[in-house]
Amino acid sequence: MRSVQDLEIFVATADHGSLSAAARQLALSPAVASAGLKRLEADLGAALFVRTTRSMRLTLAGERLLGRSKALLDGLREAEDELRAGGDGVEGQLHISMPSDLGRHVALPWLNEFQARHPGVRLRLQLTDRVADIYREPVDIGLRLGKPPGSSMVALPLLEDNRRVLCAAPAYLARRGVPASPYELAGHNCLCFMLDETVNDRWRFSKDGEDIEVTVQGDRVADDSEIVRRWALEGLGICYRSRIDVQADLAAGRLRQVCPDWQGSNVPLYMVLANRRQVSPAVRVLREFLVARCRALAEN
Repeated sequence: MRSVQDLEIFVATADHGSLSAAARQLALSPAVASAGLKRLEADLGAALFVRTTRSMRLTLAGERLLGRSKALLDGLREAEDELRAGGDGVEGQLHISMPSDLGRHVALPWLNEFQARHPGVRLRLQLTDRVADIYREPVDIGLRLGKPPGSSMVALPLLEDNRRVLCAAPAYLARRGVPASPYELAGHNCLCFMLDETVNDRWRFSKDGEDIEVTVQGDRVADDSEIVRRWALEGLGICYRSRIDVQADLAAGRLRQVCPDWQGSNVPLYMVLANRRQVSPAVRVLREFLVARCRALAEN
């Protein structure tokens, strides 16, 4: 086997289903990537992919090699990280993208505490409700609500049970009344969030084995989740938010949960990375820190 790079080309091609995409990820020319894959197949004496004009899929030999190759590469990278760090390796710059409301009201104080513990870490934060493309943008880590679709991304759970909850300010409920079930939302002003021009106006709930979807209406829609939260705090309507985003407001009484006997849809919080090479010592320690903070928040 000629080089570790040949294995990296093989793994990246398997993850993306495309040699050209693997070459882009590894910052190689298509010719170099193609030569590396051919060299690996020649060394092993086996075809690793079935090639078509549009895609590449693993052969049985390729499937057998893939898991062992990933484990080998992960081990090599961890060893390199530890040797370069000369210590716990919790240093360097991390560029993190996250939803605006989660960042401002939940993650920001946590990250301040993390940096105080690990002063060698430098942070660049991108607060946006637009889902950052971690393959094309200069982002190391994405914090995302909802399990990412099946892909070659690395998705590490931070908070697996994070339900959406109906909530409103006490002033709104005193003025308009408290709905007894989600079916009564038709008589209320519902504050909706919009992502990529799609309005989230179909709210899902479950209770005692019954699953329902309610289409809601209101006089306000925003593509910034922080704006939706502010409208709710000002008593302008009912919102449907991830519990982690409004936990502090609920605990302080600024918002009150509505229909608590109905469960909203689950939107687990994940740390997402483009590939396992980015799981550095600093990323591993940050993930452990965030898991502990999420667990403590969920228990309050």
